[in-house]
Amino acid sequence: MLKSILNLFKDSPGDSQSPHQLEIATAALLSEVVRADSLSDDRELATLTQLIRENFDLTEEEITNIVSVGEKRSEEAVDLVQFTKALNDGMSAEHKERVMRGLWQIAYADATLSPDEEYIIRKIADLLYIPHSRFIKAKLEAQSTQ
Repeated sequence: MLKSILNLFKDSPGDSQSPHQLEIATAALLSEVVRADSLSDDRELATLTQLIRENFDLTEEEITNIVSVGEKRSEEAVDLVQFTKALNDGMSAEHKERVMRGLWQIAYADATLSPDEEYIIRKIADLLYIPHSRFIKAKLEAQSTQ
């Protein structure tokens, strides 16, 4: 089963087999932050859905499906590389920074930042090749909106 999931991410973003590869990979990474502290909160889930809505041109049905598939793939994943590789291959640095800001928004959605959330965001930032200064800037921006 893991092999079939990995094969979905090996396809290029334009392949007809996985037309929403970037969206699903983004949803999976955002889901990692929701699951990081083992306390899934409705505010975090609502923020995740809102971020997908704001960053991708999708119908409500597509958003629901992508969030669901992203959550499932996040739960089944053995590492983050399959998701970050998709973003590194298919997104600009600016878009990856928006994803980083979204990770922080989810972490702060419940008004508490756990060490586990910060750890997973740092790990994702490293895999997305986001400089530490941008990592900190995104964190501070998310803090200021709380």
